[in-house]
Order: sequence, then structure tokens, then C-alpha cells
Amino acid sequence: MLTKGDTHIFIELINILKKKAFDISVKHGFSNNHLPTAIALMHSELSEALEWCRKDINAPSDHIEEFSGVEEELADVIICILDTAERNNLALGAAILRKMKFNKDRPVKHGGKQF
Repeated sequence: MLTKGDTHIFIELINILKKKAFDISVKHGFSNNHLPTAIALMHSELSEALEWCRKDINAPSDHIEEFSGVEEELADVIICILDTAERNNLALGAAILRKMKFNKDRPVKHGGKQF
């Protein structure tokens, strides 16, 4: 996994990104503090990524042409997650690392799942 120092750096970076995503969101008039609504918006961004896959997985984004539409929409998902984590005081960085550690030792396909 990561060294203790790398773990600290990762968590601090996530905290910086959470604050930045939140600040940009607030600056542009978004004030969604309702967690279920935020989760629905994340789902919406994932659906937009799926639509880009259906269209052309490599097609350039409409807004940031040096990236694909899929990359843009997945970035939107992460930005929305960061903003939501900041709004709800969630320890996202530490949770990611802990969940990755947990997943490392899980059985293949979690004991027989098809996909």
C-alpha cells in the first residue's frame, strides 16, 4: 500500500481538493447540503459518462477538448464527491485508503459474484 508519509500526503491532498471543489461550487451558486440529492447528482454524472460510452468512448468532450467526454464526466463525479465530502465533513481520504486495504484481501469476485 502506501507508506505512512504517503498516506498523510494522500489524505492532505484529498482535503485540499475537497475544499477547492466546495469553494468553486459555492462561488457558482450551488448550495446542495442534502446528501441524498448530492448522491443522485453523482449518479447523474455517471449516467452522462455512460452516454458518452454509447456515443463514442473516445469522442472529445464538448467543454475540455483535450479529454474525452467520458474523462470529463468521470471527473465531474469525483468533483461532486469531493464537494459533498467537504459539505458533510466526511473523512474521504482516510476512507478511500481503508477501503482499498479492505478490498485487497477480499475473495475473487467477492465469493462468486458474476460481475
